[in-house]
Amino acid sequence: MKVLMLNGSPHSKGNTATALNEMIPIFEAEGIEVELITVGNKAIRGCIGCGKCSELGKCVFDDIVNEISPKFEAADGLVVGSPVYYGSANATLVALLTRLFYSASFSLTMKVGAAVVATRRAGTTATFDELNKFFAISGMPIASGQYWNAVHGRAQGEAAQDIEGLQQMRTLARHMAFLMKSIQLGKQQFGIPEREPFTPFNFIR
Repeated sequence: MKVLMLNGSPHSKGNTATALNEMIPIFEAEGIEVELITVGNKAIRGCIGCGKCSELGKCVFDDIVNEISPKFEAADGLVVGSPVYYGSANATLVALLTRLFYSASFSLTMKVGAAVVATRRAGTTATFDELNKFFAISGMPIASGQYWNAVHGRAQGEAAQDIEGLQQMRTLARHMAFLMKSIQLGKQQFGIPEREPFTPFNFIR
C-alpha cells in the first residue's frame, strides 16, 4: 500500500514538515510505502476553468500537478499538510489541489485523505476544514486522530516541542493505516460502492 504526502509549506524543514515526518515511521511500521513531496515552494498557478483537462486527461498547464497526478492515482491515501496563512491554507497548495483534483481522470472513491495543519497560534480549524473539503467532495473517507490534526510552533523546529501535537500525528497515521487496510479488505470482498450517474441541477435556469 502507498501513501502520498504533500508538504504545502515553502519550508522543507519547517513545522509542517515536522508534523508530516512524525507520521512516516508509523506508516512504514505498518508496511505502507510513503513518498513525501514539498510543493509549497513551487511556482504553481491556479485553475482557469478552461475544461481542457476533460479532453486531455490531465491539466493543460504541464507542471508539477501533472507529475503528481500519477502518484496520486497509485496511492491508497493522501496526506496534505499546510501552514496557516491568514486563517487559511497556503495559496500555492490550494492552487495545486484545485487543479490536481479537478483534472484527475481516475476515480478518487475510497482513497483515504488526511489534512495536517501547522500554526503559531490560531487558524487551525479553518485551514483544517478548507483542506478536508477536497476529500469530502471526491468520495474520499477522511482519517481522524484524537483531536484536530495540528501542531503549534512559530520558528522552524518549534513544533517538535508540541508533544500533544506530535502524538496526534502518530495517532492519525495509525488510524489512517487501519482505515486504508480495512478499505482494501472491503474492496476484495464487496468491491467499490456503486455510483449513480452524476445528475447536475442548477437552481437558476
